[in-house]
Amino acid sequence: MSDIYADGRDNKAQLHIGLILPDVLGTYGDDGNALVLRQRARLRGLTAEIVPIKLGQAVPESLDLYTVGGGEDTAQILAAEHLIADGGIARAVNAGRPVLAICAGLQVFGQSFRASDRMVDGLGLIDATTSALEKRMIGEIASTPLADPHHPVTSQLSEPLTGFANHMGATILGKDATPLGRLTKGTGNSDEHAARGVGLGSHEVEPQIKAEGAVQGSVVATYMHGPALARNPQLADALLAAAMGITISELPAVESGFGVQLDREVAKLRRERLG
Repeated sequence: MSDIYADGRDNKAQLHIGLILPDVLGTYGDDGNALVLRQRARLRGLTAEIVPIKLGQAVPESLDLYTVGGGEDTAQILAAEHLIADGGIARAVNAGRPVLAICAGLQVFGQSFRASDRMVDGLGLIDATTSALEKRMIGEIASTPLADPHHPVTSQLSEPLTGFANHMGATILGKDATPLGRLTKGTGNSDEHAARGVGLGSHEVEPQIKAEGAVQGSVVATYMHGPALARNPQLADALLAAAMGITISELPAVESGFGVQLDREVAKLRRERLG
């Protein structure tokens, strides 16, 4: 009997990490998020495998967790059209599988987004619409996570979030989506120009421009590159734990001295970026 499923999964692996459309949404190195998840799992003695899903391929709906990266306008449109037509990632989200969506991924998972000078339909998995910022955001961003005690991922976040942003998207969250974090540095999902442009009242503008990322159902989305999980290992561990139906404290301990040293180096980097 083969040890490989028809969809490419290793049936001996404990965790299957879906890497969605790395051929079109891999511009900013966000493929690294899947690598971080796999490595942090392996450091704990878990068997983890990455399952790449390329443009034109069906998205398996039964993987344990998924990552989606960033890309340019044409890539976003291609990704949205494919993922809507395929329906696999929507079924995975409806089944509660954790998904990390970065930048263009955040926009594609929303209701609609602006690309190539037109509005494009998104997957509708996040209550958000994206237009254009007045000025491109390029630089460091940081936020304080908004922990939801009932959410399997964000309930476990206590450390500041840090990343690098490079985008022109102005994302406005609707009532069904909540921010991943409250901005403390840089430009968040939107700016005042875009927020006022959609007719928000003065009391509504500040929460929008201070919002970073979006959380809805099992989707956790952010504008943070870096890759985001290399710079935010607690978020990586929270996603792993959610995929396994446990908490971070219940994850197996890191087995190797290398893993402990790695976390020390990451902590040093975070101090530099957050300082």
